[in-house]
Amino acid sequence: MVLKTFGWSFAITALGLVAAVLYGGWEAFGIVAILSILEISLSFDNAVVNAGILKKMNAFWQKIFLTVGVLIAVFGMRLVFPVVIVAISAKIGPIEAVDLAMTDKDMYKQLVTDAHPSIAAFGGMFLLMIFLDFIFEDRDIKWLAWLERPLAKLGKIDMLSACIALIVLVITAMTFATQAHQHGGAHVDKAQTVLISGVLGLITYMIVGGLSGYFENKLEEEEEAEHEAEEEAKKSGKSVSAVAMAGKAAFFMFLYLEVLDASFSFDGVIGAFAITNDIVLMALGLGIGAMYVRSLTVYLVRQGTLDDYVYLEHGAHYAIGALAVILLVTIQHEINEVITGLVGVVLIAWSFWSSVRRNKRLELEGSTAEA
Repeated sequence: MVLKTFGWSFAITALGLVAAVLYGGWEAFGIVAILSILEISLSFDNAVVNAGILKKMNAFWQKIFLTVGVLIAVFGMRLVFPVVIVAISAKIGPIEAVDLAMTDKDMYKQLVTDAHPSIAAFGGMFLLMIFLDFIFEDRDIKWLAWLERPLAKLGKIDMLSACIALIVLVITAMTFATQAHQHGGAHVDKAQTVLISGVLGLITYMIVGGLSGYFENKLEEEEEAEHEAEEEAKKSGKSVSAVAMAGKAAFFMFLYLEVLDASFSFDGVIGAFAITNDIVLMALGLGIGAMYVRSLTVYLVRQGTLDDYVYLEHGAHYAIGALAVILLVTIQHEINEVITGLVGVVLIAWSFWSSVRRNKRLELEGSTAEA
């Protein structure tokens, strides 16, 4: 099971490390290995959240996620995305950006750093909305009940998540502008960039998440109608409609997953520049890490881990909330990538431990009841 699920990841790891040695010797090998570990540690919460969405898809769309999705994640976000950032921020063509990445790595890093406020604002707002929508929803299973019960009551207020997210964005942009003004106003224009990028992140979440939710609800309605029809022994042909709707629902959930992965990858891409300016080594290291995140997502789905450890999804969403805050803070202040990675790992480990304790308690209660 492990070899079947992680086989491609192991193969890509071997190829990536060999390519690193051929490209830049053993020093390059070490850098790629470090980048791979960095990406996995920063994106473990991504795998848990992805698994919660992927388990709703059929085998075909899970396979699409592992093939087409990997191409988007590895080549799109880890290789093309940094180049696009530089091309847009420096107002140059993509080919010139690639040439710059290969010939003037310090300038390339500087251009990506200059674009960081807009990246962090977009990704931060997208992830913040995921977190807020999760904690404001009334769930049967609650991890931190003392916190989640009152938040679920507040969640009955319409559009509360969007309002809070916009307030956070305005405060972030105003803080950025105020600090820039105190330093001579050199970066006041970037405060506007933060505001616009944050709003675009919010809009993206609403469009992709809204479409995904809409078609998912439609799918459930069709399945219920089909089930009723079967019970009444009426062949109305609704099964065909249900299959077509399932395709649309799965497509938009797939799209949602890709945008989610893109938002999660922001911190990994930016953090990679703290280790190397070499775009080739960056693509190799982050690409290997992205493969493991994909495989881990499928493993969690096929093992039913989220069903067995019910608080894991909670821990992952709290890690998302922490990452959203960290991204917004990094607009003005630098935060070490080790801290970013550890926050997510600690929250997920805590939720896993809580799940194990819950399972033991339920098992004990069941044994006592039988006795």
